[in-house]
Amino acid sequence: MKTRRRPYAEQRPQDLGGGVWSVPVPIPGNPLGYTLVYAIDSPNGPVLVDAGWNHPDAWEALSGGLTALGLDVSAVSGVVVTHFHPDHAGLAGRVREVSGGWIAMHQDDAALVRLMTEYAGRAHDDFQTDMLRRAGADPRETGKIMGDRPAPPALPDRELRDGDLVDLPGRRLRAVHTPGHTPGHICLHLEDADRLFTGDHVLPDITPHVGIYPYDRDDIDPLGDFMTSLDRVSDLGPLDALPAHEWIFPDVAARAVQIRHHHEEKLERLRALLAQRPQPLTIWEVAAMMTWNRPWEELAPVLKGMAAGEAAAHLRTLEARRQIRRLAGVDPVRFQAIDS
Repeated sequence: MKTRRRPYAEQRPQDLGGGVWSVPVPIPGNPLGYTLVYAIDSPNGPVLVDAGWNHPDAWEALSGGLTALGLDVSAVSGVVVTHFHPDHAGLAGRVREVSGGWIAMHQDDAALVRLMTEYAGRAHDDFQTDMLRRAGADPRETGKIMGDRPAPPALPDRELRDGDLVDLPGRRLRAVHTPGHTPGHICLHLEDADRLFTGDHVLPDITPHVGIYPYDRDDIDPLGDFMTSLDRVSDLGPLDALPAHEWIFPDVAARAVQIRHHHEEKLERLRALLAQRPQPLTIWEVAAMMTWNRPWEELAPVLKGMAAGEAAAHLRTLEARRQIRRLAGVDPVRFQAIDS
């Protein structure tokens, strides 16, 4: 029987055994509901995997949840952030303030956090407006699509690379670079317990958002990176997965294969869709034709922006595979199948 996603109100802090605990931390106003923050025992004090959204309710849930498990947030020795998104890194700075512990994340996401901090508030709206115009978005929706931006997360004290061991005396917690959802996303392999903290890379029921920003970049391939990262996780074998959302599940390798197959099918449908259209399409037109969890017309403007980012990532992968091409010298950018 398939496990269902339980609402945050039904979640409780749990002792998972082997010196690992989980604390559900709410994400206000988000359908995901909560982030599962994990604590790993250490002689120097617990190390957290992620920290949750920077919000008073989330802080109360994190600190109170640790207390309920017999832990103290002020004793935390460090926070390893799987990626820089606010529902993962948002409270890391406050944990550091209270505990004096360190914050670690992959060097590629650390570079993005430095960039976000440097350019916070500077001409961001103009950048977004121009990006949406080049994608062919409806100008009347542009302001609504952008939405509110959370403050950048705290800068890390330590930067991790693929294969690095986290500062966790007596245990072996290794960083596995799994780019795609973000450039510096990492999973964390607890090698002495055959457990994998998967962040947002591999989730039990949903698939993580993989987008490209600006939409029309042609120098990166985040979906291609994501699928390669799925292969890498598959190679780790049937480890128990401790994801940041939904629920804990067995055999991360099998789920990684399933997610990869999902995206291959999605890519093939998109390639066929473009092959049927003699006229080149904008990113926005492509996004409107793709299948989402509800009809395009019913998506809120912010969700349309995310859907366009995901459509752009799929287009970019097809372009990298030389199955479609982008037209040169046109604005907004347009794509068509090679055989059209």
